[in-house]
Amino acid sequence: PMAAGAGAFAWAAFPAMPTRRVYCSAVHCDGQLFVLGGCGAGGRALGAAEVLDLQAQHWTMLPPLPTPRAGAAALTLGKQVLVVGGVDAAQSPLASVEVYHVDEGKWEKKAALAQPSMGISAIQRDGAVYALGGMGADTSPQALVRVYEPAKDHWQSLPSMPTPCYGASAFLQGNKIFVLASSLCTGGRQGKLPVTAFEAFDLETRSWTRYPSVPSRRAFAACAMADGIFFSLGGLQQPGPHNFYSRPHFVNTVEMFDPAQGAWNKPSRAVRMREKRADFVAGCLGGRVVAMGGLGNQSCPLDSVEGFSLSRKKWEPLPPMPTGRCSCSSCPTPSLLFVIGGVAQGPSGAVEALCLRDMS
Repeated sequence: PMAAGAGAFAWAAFPAMPTRRVYCSAVHCDGQLFVLGGCGAGGRALGAAEVLDLQAQHWTMLPPLPTPRAGAAALTLGKQVLVVGGVDAAQSPLASVEVYHVDEGKWEKKAALAQPSMGISAIQRDGAVYALGGMGADTSPQALVRVYEPAKDHWQSLPSMPTPCYGASAFLQGNKIFVLASSLCTGGRQGKLPVTAFEAFDLETRSWTRYPSVPSRRAFAACAMADGIFFSLGGLQQPGPHNFYSRPHFVNTVEMFDPAQGAWNKPSRAVRMREKRADFVAGCLGGRVVAMGGLGNQSCPLDSVEGFSLSRKKWEPLPPMPTGRCSCSSCPTPSLLFVIGGVAQGPSGAVEALCLRDMS
């Protein structure tokens, strides 16, 4: 499929969230955007739950989360929104799992995880929820894999990941869950080198395959998948043994993995992003990999946006974000890439979506 031309992209700005926040969880369900928890200006976990009706462009306050939390995994199961783990107001990882019933307008506590965990990666397949990795109370990464069956309200352990990690990017392709560790997310302990593992869990054989690690170690990188190819983008390059005295620095590195070839591409200047950036949102829209906002070599968060065309193998500028931000939450829908909250000067209430113009 041809990538959409740069002129086909535009931003839709929605009314600001009633509660400004960072590290919130967001899901899209039936034309509604649910934004749950996160951290407010004081840095404490919030219970605030709000929903935006995209058509009416109107926010409604929902009953608060029974357990205030930030950095939780969230996804939809039919007419339910499932929220898993995260950290509480005392910054301790949570084991609790809660479900919001959209039609009934109320929360229900569900079976908890066996161990408290924040920074879990969650994937839904055939009505079951897979929760991978995370960080426990001892602040070390977990290799735990668990599957939740809503009908039984039960978590079952599955074979552990070869490499413990938290805040990883997980992608479902065919019957495999690919996990790209892009470490040092919220609450990330500095000093630990970022994990660069790249692994896949086969849902049928329930076994793990290890792929070659991401070639360069970068914290706060972003990951995306387009046309079956995996991208690891930007971030803060960590000083290595060969450049012992250098400080972490922003990079525009682009590394691509094609499962058919089983290898990462040789790094090339030609495919580097236009802007050096870290702690930004990446996604896929209109046949392009898109990089939005983040932090770079300037004093305030970036508003610049760029798109990579797989056919042309190059990045092109796209319309800038109305509100430059970093540390945003994101929520993809088939036709919109939402960028939610994050940090502008302080926690932001901005809700904006990159979309494709109707060119007809």
